[in-house]
Amino acid sequence: MHDELIAQAQAWLTEDPDPDTRTELAGLIDAGDHTELAARFSGTLQFGTAGLRGELGAGPMRMNRSVVIRAAAGLAAYLKKQGPPAGEGEAGLVVIGYDARHKSYDFARDTAAVMTGAGLRAAVLPRPLPTPVLAFAIRHLGAVAGVEVTASHNPPRDNGYKVYLGDGSQIVPPADIDIAAEIAAVPSLTTVRRPTEGWDTLDDAVLDAYLARTDAVLSEGSPRTARTVYTAMHGVGKDVLLAAFARAGFPAPVLVAEQADPDPEFPTVAFPNPEEPGAMDLAFATARACGTAPDLIIANDPDADRCAVAVQDGTDWRMLRGDEVGALLAAHLVRRGATGTFAESIVSSSLLGRIAEKAGLPHVETLTGFKWIARAEGLRYGYEEALGYCVDPDGVRDKDGITAALLITELASQLKEEGRTLLDLLDDLAVEHGLHATDQLSVRVEDLSLIAAAMQRLREQPPTELAGLPITRTDDLTEGTAELPPTDGLRYTLDGARVIVRPSGTEPKLKCYLEVVVPVGSHQDLPKARAKATALLESIKRDLSTAAGI
Repeated sequence: MHDELIAQAQAWLTEDPDPDTRTELAGLIDAGDHTELAARFSGTLQFGTAGLRGELGAGPMRMNRSVVIRAAAGLAAYLKKQGPPAGEGEAGLVVIGYDARHKSYDFARDTAAVMTGAGLRAAVLPRPLPTPVLAFAIRHLGAVAGVEVTASHNPPRDNGYKVYLGDGSQIVPPADIDIAAEIAAVPSLTTVRRPTEGWDTLDDAVLDAYLARTDAVLSEGSPRTARTVYTAMHGVGKDVLLAAFARAGFPAPVLVAEQADPDPEFPTVAFPNPEEPGAMDLAFATARACGTAPDLIIANDPDADRCAVAVQDGTDWRMLRGDEVGALLAAHLVRRGATGTFAESIVSSSLLGRIAEKAGLPHVETLTGFKWIARAEGLRYGYEEALGYCVDPDGVRDKDGITAALLITELASQLKEEGRTLLDLLDDLAVEHGLHATDQLSVRVEDLSLIAAAMQRLREQPPTELAGLPITRTDDLTEGTAELPPTDGLRYTLDGARVIVRPSGTEPKLKCYLEVVVPVGSHQDLPKARAKATALLESIKRDLSTAAGI
């Protein structure tokens, strides 16, 4: 067994083009570290609808240049089988973007080399830029596909590989399955041609075009007075967001200096995700230190496709939930007269459906992820509770933390002119549609089998009530529904509440999404309704945790 493992590692070592991972792997072989080698060679990092994502390191179960070259070769083979774009006789263009994480540029350059070697055209963005710029560039340049090298808000030791097709949306089945089959068919890295030149490095024209497109997000002549504090969370959002805000005429954001510039080590946060406890502490401190209190705090995640918003609530600051921002943006678009479909993931608040219904607009629910939301027919606005918002689908058919920041700042400016705040508008929505309170029970694990065990336990011993509320309907989403393709998840409908349980697609987490809806008669009833909702959510959390054994 050990001899076979060592032989497997040595075979990988002979093909590895990266001196860093070669040194790392040679050290493991020389030390006879069979436990670690087994972890690296127990399978292959699976290519799915999130592309690839994992910890950096040597071996097929880690993110490294060997894995990326194979992925690029598989993608190139898939694209060539699709044939040239309609009306084009020349090879299709693949545009490649990357963030500022460890190895991101190397992975982007390898991808460009593989595409060029396969007879496709490749163009690399000029420097580390937000993921939405890549998503925009695909359609702007008429590319057949795009690749973004990013691990979004994952820990520092991770990286990832996100694939888009020519419609500017992330891949969905069966494309992921077909690409994975092509990756698996790559016999050896020695068979993959990788010239040292032949691809284009784009200039700032594509970024300028993206920034020009942001004009379409805002209403002509709208107020632009809201003052903001901004953190890029050690990612790549700062320069693009500042340029977009300056172009729009908003006051220049006050930067959270410690987190303003790209740093792949993310030194000030445990996890570079605005949702994680403590991640916004420096932003709150910066806001408190401002001579004149800002109107809101905006945070992007490291690749700037997500947008977090915090507001002053009483004497201190608090993060708005993704569902709250999602409802605020929807209400703002409705007030501006937007038409088209409002879409959200099934784990997001049902308040969006109420807002759309009242406005006479189509509303659809999709599976989790913008790869699904972006495909809603007639999409005008889409969001998911994990801080993702698509406010300009004709420009970027994916979540975009830059344009979402522009739109929420326009809304804050408009309310400011009226002597009101984002919290006032949330109160109005609660009175109009009922208080929709959401929360999440999220469990991070080291051992992925714990997630499978929890899902199995819920299926074999399903709860009949949560927080004293009877479960009126249980949907096992692995079977799919009339509206949704199959996915690993459970949905419980209760009297006045809803719970969805699913494994995360990008992190080692079991996620449980909770929503309770409490009728509200007037603004005076809001404190009592909020207390009731909070108590119900806490009780549902406890009962669900017991039922799942987590």
